[in-house]
Amino acid sequence: MTTAEPVLSVKGLTKCFDAGGRRVTALDAVSLDVAGGAVTGLIGPDGAGKTSLMRLAVGLLLPDAGSVRVLGLDAAREPQRIQSAVGYMPQRFGLYEDLSVQENLDLYADLRGVAPAARSERYRELLEMTGLAPFTRRLAGRLSGGMKQKLGLACTLVQPPRLLLLDEPTVGVDPVSRRELWAIVYRLVRDQDMSVLLSTAYLDEAERCARVILLHQGGVIGQGAPEDFSRPLQGRVFRVPVPEVGRRRAQARIAALPEVLDATLQGEGVRVVCRTPEPPDLTAAGLHGMGPDCGGPQPLPPRFEDGFVTRLRGDSPSPVIEPPARHGATGADPIQVDDLSRRFGDFLAVKGLSFHVGAGEVFGLLGANGAGKTTTFRMLCGLLPPSAGRLRVAGVDLRSAPAAARARIGYMSQKFSLYANLSVRQNLDFFAGVYGLAGQRRRRRLDWALQQLELEVYAGAESGGLPLGYKQRLALACALMHEPDILFLDEPTSGVDPLARREFWARIGALAEAGVTVLVTTHFMEEAEYCDRLAIMAAGEILALGTPREIKDQGNRGGMPAESLEDAFLALVEGKAAA
Repeated sequence: MTTAEPVLSVKGLTKCFDAGGRRVTALDAVSLDVAGGAVTGLIGPDGAGKTSLMRLAVGLLLPDAGSVRVLGLDAAREPQRIQSAVGYMPQRFGLYEDLSVQENLDLYADLRGVAPAARSERYRELLEMTGLAPFTRRLAGRLSGGMKQKLGLACTLVQPPRLLLLDEPTVGVDPVSRRELWAIVYRLVRDQDMSVLLSTAYLDEAERCARVILLHQGGVIGQGAPEDFSRPLQGRVFRVPVPEVGRRRAQARIAALPEVLDATLQGEGVRVVCRTPEPPDLTAAGLHGMGPDCGGPQPLPPRFEDGFVTRLRGDSPSPVIEPPARHGATGADPIQVDDLSRRFGDFLAVKGLSFHVGAGEVFGLLGANGAGKTTTFRMLCGLLPPSAGRLRVAGVDLRSAPAAARARIGYMSQKFSLYANLSVRQNLDFFAGVYGLAGQRRRRRLDWALQQLELEVYAGAESGGLPLGYKQRLALACALMHEPDILFLDEPTSGVDPLARREFWARIGALAEAGVTVLVTTHFMEEAEYCDRLAIMAAGEILALGTPREIKDQGNRGGMPAESLEDAFLALVEGKAAA
């Protein structure tokens, strides 16, 4: 239950930074209050000021103007008292990967001044709450992504805080671990009367918060209960049923309609948000045979994400990106995996995988942290040799000629393999040289990247200082410089805001329409709807393989198909764990 006295009060807060020779205003005269005894969500697109606000709240930054009071204390004047009373878990929490789980807990207990006599009981509570009790001797560097996040949270909580600040704690974490982290957060609020301020890129998580604060371009553009954001869209949200084949094409055509503010794939249809309570004109989209045959547009209740996107987007329509010139592999399937295995010593990380991916297909590789996705991905890219099995990419056997295959693929890693001290243009030029581009073609591809991915405004800026969404654009541009037939994307939207994710998937859809084969890993289950087919992995094996509809059929509970891909994912992974 929320308390009347705010645990965090911000008045006229302004903070600016120098970035790449430019003066950037991270927060501009922001005023807000965070109520106690509840979970408050802090959301907004990349560069909105969320992390700056949290760092100011715990006294790690000083404001240029305005004030921040935390638990009644002035953050600028009393940072040490605040840091003793609050828990703060930044995006890249500082675990010591060469120390064990127990040693990390001991280190943070020392830093927070936890009395030795109080540690045993506190450790027991934290290890039970996070499920890490069986792993106290394991090195932190050997934990899965979800387990690392839970250890980071446990270290933050060694001294129970009155206020807990979590900066995107579930980025890069699979749905099972996300659900477990949220259960921990709610337990803290319920049982320990803790107050939580949590920033997140997952809007379904924001919808669970008691209250939401929406930041954009350094200012507050909305705050209130999640339903306050969705209520104005009542009567303006529709579901358009579409056939499974050609879903992306139908979604792109609907998104281009002038009356449509947002269009996303959802299940066996397109979720559409219109400017008015009138349904979209499918005839104008060239889909005149689709609506009547499939039942026509059906009204849907609005959700928080609809309100978030439309409030940020305003009158601007969904991104519509034209496919590049048709190209891509023809003939045999560009990716062929048969009985693929990979062993590390006595540990079998990947066990007899088999699947093929066709030209122009978007294929999703999903799984919980530690399922073997990254190992499989690295083998497919020619970065790691397989222990057994047959693996052909772009018509080349990767066991005998990996370099020949790499020349025909583009690779976008989870961490964005950019050179932070080089400018955007220098990164593009470097990758063009790596791929052997020269002369007129090199200049043409540089111009294409700057214009088509809208990077011209940042061309001279160091890539390390770019907003995350622009880092993503630059990483994609670098991967596409040599016009590859096959594109590998390793969690490409991790931590990226919903607007940037929509634009990214519009680009991927256009590439697939042009014949480029795409293999992607992601923890966003709603994003997985954009894949033609999916493979869900656990413990190095494929649990399910098929279209999104087929995956939902396979991930049923009690004989009923799953309602969403996330439900199917959880059912399949939990069923494997229980077997």
